[in-house]
Amino acid sequence: MDLGLVWGAFAVGIVVGLTGMGGGALMTPMLVLFFGVSPLAAVSSDLVASAVMKPVGSFVHLRRGTVNLRLVGLLCIGSVPAAFVGVLVLKALGDGEQVQHVVKYALGGAILFTATMLMVRAYMRLIERAKSRDGRGAPLPQDRPEVEVKVVPTILLGVVGGLIVGMTSVGSGSLIIIGLMMMYAGLKASQLVGTDLVQAVPLVISAAISHAIFGELDLGISLPLIIGSVPGAFIGAQLSSRLPGGFIRRALAFVLLASGLKLLGVGNVETAIILLTALVGGPLVWMSIRRRHGFPALASVEKRQRLAQKSAPLEAPEVGS
Repeated sequence: MDLGLVWGAFAVGIVVGLTGMGGGALMTPMLVLFFGVSPLAAVSSDLVASAVMKPVGSFVHLRRGTVNLRLVGLLCIGSVPAAFVGVLVLKALGDGEQVQHVVKYALGGAILFTATMLMVRAYMRLIERAKSRDGRGAPLPQDRPEVEVKVVPTILLGVVGGLIVGMTSVGSGSLIIIGLMMMYAGLKASQLVGTDLVQAVPLVISAAISHAIFGELDLGISLPLIIGSVPGAFIGAQLSSRLPGGFIRRALAFVLLASGLKLLGVGNVETAIILLTALVGGPLVWMSIRRRHGFPALASVEKRQRLAQKSAPLEAPEVGS
C-alpha cells in the first residue's frame, strides 16, 4: 500500500467534497506528474476510484429530493454509451508511446477547459446576482416550476461529456455542470449540483468498466485512491458549509491551470510566469468586473456577512429537515 497515494487521494477527495468538482482534473494529473503513472493507467485507475467516491454525495441529494431525474435520464442516454466508446477510441489508437502522449495532451486540454469554465461559471453567477439586484431578473419563488427539458441538446451534452470522460477521466462533474447551467438557467442551485452528481455515477461506472476491460487498470493504484478519496470527500462535504466558496473555487482554478500547463509540456519558466500573472492579475481583473456591475470589494462583503451572522438570531429548524 502506497501511503503517498492514500494521502494524495485524501487531499483530492477533500477538494471534491468542498467544490463538487475537480476529481479527475486533479487526481489524474497527480498520478502522472507526482507518481510517474502512465497516462492510460492513471485515467483507468482514477475512474475506478471515482466510481466508488461519486455515489457518496449522490445519495444525499436523492434523499433531499434535489435531483431532476428526467435530466439525469437524458444525460445518461448520451453519456453512458459515449463513455464506454471513448475507451474504445483510445484502444483503436494503439498502445504505444504515441498514444500515451495523445492521452496526456487531451487530458491537459480538458483540464485547461475546466479551469476556464470555472471562471465562466463565476461570471454567470455574478451577472445573475446583478440582474436580481437591479430588478431585471427578480428572484424566482421557492416553489419554482419544473424547467422545460430540451431533449436533444441534453442528450448531445451527455455524449460530449461521456466521450471526454472516457478518454481523459475529466469532466463528469465540471464540464457537464457548466453545460447544464447554460441550458437550464431556471434550475435551482441545489438541483443543479444534485442532478450533476447523480448523472455522473452511471457515467463514471460505464467508463470504469470499459477501462477495466480494455484499458490499463492497476488495482495497486486504484485501491489506495479509494481508501484515501472516500473519507476525504466526506470530510470536504462537512467543511463546505464553513469555508468561503469563492476562495475554494479560485484555488481550484489555479491548481487546474498549473496541472494543465504541465501536462501540455509547457516549460517550468513559462509555467511560473503564467501562474504568477494569473495570481496577481486575476484578482485585479475580477475586482474590476465586480465594480463594473456595482458590487463592493470582496473583503467588504465578507466582513458584512460575518457581522450579520453574529447579530442574527437563531432560526428554528424547518419541519422535516
